[in-house]
Amino acid sequence: MTRRSGLPGLVALAVVPVAVLAVFFVLPVAGMLARGLWPDGTFDPSGAVDVLTRERTGRVLWFTVATSAAGTAGSLLLGLPVAWTLHRLALPGRRVVRALLLVPFVLPTVVVGVAFRELLGESGPLGFLGLDGTPVAVVAALVFFNVAVVVRAVGAAWESLDPRPAEAAAALGATPWQVWWTVTLPALRPAIVSAGSVVFLFCATAFGVVLTLGGLRYATVETEIYLLTTNLLDLEGAAALSLLQLVVVAGLLALAQRLRATPAAARRVVARSRAVRPSDAPLLVVTAVVLLGVATPVATLVAGSLRTPDGWGLRNYAALASTGSGPGGSGALAVPVTEALVVSLRTAVDATWMAMLLGLLVAVVVTRRSRGRAERAVRAGLDGFFMLPLGVSAVTLGFGLLVTLDDGLLDLRASPLLVPVAQALVALPLVVRTLAPVLAGIDPRQRQAAASLGAGPWRTVAVVDLPVVWKPVLAAAGFAFAVSLGEFGATSFLFREEAPTVPVVIFRLIGRPGEGNYGMALAASVVLAGVTALVVLAVERLRVRSVGAF
Repeated sequence: MTRRSGLPGLVALAVVPVAVLAVFFVLPVAGMLARGLWPDGTFDPSGAVDVLTRERTGRVLWFTVATSAAGTAGSLLLGLPVAWTLHRLALPGRRVVRALLLVPFVLPTVVVGVAFRELLGESGPLGFLGLDGTPVAVVAALVFFNVAVVVRAVGAAWESLDPRPAEAAAALGATPWQVWWTVTLPALRPAIVSAGSVVFLFCATAFGVVLTLGGLRYATVETEIYLLTTNLLDLEGAAALSLLQLVVVAGLLALAQRLRATPAAARRVVARSRAVRPSDAPLLVVTAVVLLGVATPVATLVAGSLRTPDGWGLRNYAALASTGSGPGGSGALAVPVTEALVVSLRTAVDATWMAMLLGLLVAVVVTRRSRGRAERAVRAGLDGFFMLPLGVSAVTLGFGLLVTLDDGLLDLRASPLLVPVAQALVALPLVVRTLAPVLAGIDPRQRQAAASLGAGPWRTVAVVDLPVVWKPVLAAAGFAFAVSLGEFGATSFLFREEAPTVPVVIFRLIGRPGEGNYGMALAASVVLAGVTALVVLAVERLRVRSVGAF
């Protein structure tokens, strides 16, 4: 009876999260696609096909693939040596360094774009390179944004590799390069390819980075969907690109799922860090270069926020209490930036508790022990389904929520909860990927022992599960908060004029000419980046190894 009840029990646990995603994810995305493929109530894909055959669409697809591939390659080339340095060498302060490297990953994409504009612009420190407004600037920002994913995911796998096979190969006369090529690389290959696939996915959906640095000249699928829906009202074209993106995302998620299920080594241990040797000098140099590359855009952003027409000072920060300057003496914003910051914090808190409640339940579902082939297949399918928000265009999600949740009981367009709901869906995959490895690592025999000693279900959770998961739960909440705080793609459709978030305000300020507006945008970016960095540093103190292991 126990074996037969496995699949019904799994389905019962999955009912609530599946229902939530069905209403707030599947329905909006399907509604968005239906607006383009069923424009008059009948299936008519001719408009979508026309969009896919346009010359501009070909350029957009090529630019998306090229920049994503280049960003992924750059992240891997720089991230692998840094992963070794920070996870296998006994360096003083390496925990702080890991935390600093993780900050760019959770920075709002709009802030990253503004930082690189300030760095590469004509008046910036690297303005002489002439890279502002070029694809190189976009790729550099993508590497800056994603190198932490490689460091964390591959570093965690490297840290837990059994060192004895490599030691045995070296004892038999293999050179360090031969040990790396024949022993270490095959063991790390699943983690490397999995991290690479996720980085490619993040690069392809880096909406704020490309919109800020590329403008209308260089567009990815993500920014093209935004252009088609907001500027041209071409729902057929947007639907075609969204459908294409869904297919690619599903394939990448299936690949990542398969690689996660592949063990990186036959036996895993916690490898002890070793002392630094002279032969590690090249790796230390690469790590120093990456740290410099991470610090330079942020430092340039801070310096720009302190620069005023009258010299150095805090004028731009004082102006955050105003609405900026616009034509005819009007303000550039509907509300002051300080009020938008309060809205962002309140919205991020709401999005965090939503993501945590849903993410905890999803993590329990995807880590439930499978008792048969059918249950394993269902669980794998559910895992992939819950990860779909990771790569589906936030623009598609936001616009879909706007056009579908407007009827009867689902008329939520004016609800203040719509923005945190969208942000919670964006943060959900990160919450699940933080909690799932921890829950999966709990030995079920411990629960069985507690139950055999008379502990009830809640008592078992309190004495077995809670001591293991409380730190990852806090870490997941911190990352959900940081991601929600900087979410821009879906929020750009759903925010109310009287209650904008800080990323929306920043984008408006940099796009509107007026005295002091750009300086205000820089100051707001620094404030948002500072709050995000504080959250990440707090999470790093919890030392949760599963964070970043997608």
